[in-house]
Amino acid sequence: MIFTREAANQLRNTMITSLRRLPFVLALLLAAALSAHAAGKALPRSTPEAHGISSAAIRAYVEAADQTIHTMHSFMLVRHGQVVAEGWWKPESAEKPHVMWSLSKSFDATAVGLAVAEGKLNLDDPVLKFFAAEAPANPSENLKAMRVRDLLSMSGGHETEPKFSIETGPSVREFLAHPVTQKPGTWFRYNTPGSYMLSAIITKATGKTVLEYLQPRLFEPLGIEGATWAKSAEGYSIGGYGLSIRTEDIAKFGQLYLQKGKWNGRQLLPEKWVVEATSKQVENDKAPSGKNPDWRQGYGFQFWRCQNNAFRGDGRDGQFCLVLPEHDVVIAITAQTGNMQAQLNLVWEKLLPAFQAKALPADAAAHEQLKRTLANLVAHPAPAKK
Repeated sequence: MIFTREAANQLRNTMITSLRRLPFVLALLLAAALSAHAAGKALPRSTPEAHGISSAAIRAYVEAADQTIHTMHSFMLVRHGQVVAEGWWKPESAEKPHVMWSLSKSFDATAVGLAVAEGKLNLDDPVLKFFAAEAPANPSENLKAMRVRDLLSMSGGHETEPKFSIETGPSVREFLAHPVTQKPGTWFRYNTPGSYMLSAIITKATGKTVLEYLQPRLFEPLGIEGATWAKSAEGYSIGGYGLSIRTEDIAKFGQLYLQKGKWNGRQLLPEKWVVEATSKQVENDKAPSGKNPDWRQGYGFQFWRCQNNAFRGDGRDGQFCLVLPEHDVVIAITAQTGNMQAQLNLVWEKLLPAFQAKALPADAAAHEQLKRTLANLVAHPAPAKK
């Protein structure tokens, strides 16, 4: 074929225009691919009635929580592995990470479970094994007897929690210098610096921070993206707090434990670890927190036992990953409140009776009402005291 000069110029201009548009087209394709990838890693969605829960009952719970908890930030209900209700109190949103506070501890412990499975450490390893340089010159017999499992179960033997700065994090040396007055494994004392020591042990055993260690082993398989974890002045992930993730990430984590460590047909966590971590390892009813019914059901490996044969990870101000194995339910909650027992009481009073064994008839009107309620939530501070 022979081109005239005019035709050749027209072809050249068309090709130049096409090439100029190429980056835009590629960007669109990339955005579509990323969107599909994110959607593929999201939990599936369904209706409450399809999974044996009344939309009206969930709405009653949400309205009660909105009126009495100051203030809720988010709520997600998962049954049979599917999200059946979800809502955020504005300005919170589905894509906005939320600080986990002590719910971080359950993720911290998960890193320990994975490291044990990989042979990096043992639950009965003495804590001092990892800190020869930081240990006191003459450690007490109780300190020498303290094991990794004692840190996990908050029974390291400290009668009081070592002091630390929230901003800079605990200190390994100061933890080891704190008097160990009780025999390790026999005395429950909630101990955030003990959780920090678990994080430091992970780094000593693997050469990675807890955040780095969990990235390919937990976060990536679950589709948890953009997780951040504050570091201490010593360079360790703080462990006992400092993790920030999204509400659905909490739900995925709970679902993994509900499924005894299995995810999409793959055993991410050993089932033995999940059973141990979520079972009662130590009594905690004599602790200062034991005055609340859900704080005296026993403690596992950085997980609390609850009433109704449930277990949970939780954090300051009302962060919850609540798992009810008998009902195949996971509930994720974020909040900023001072009454965490009230949050659990609402679950027991409003939601627990609504979990039916079989699917319910579809109720489009009630489901639409629930969706409207969930879409119009606004965070509110506690009312001023009169």
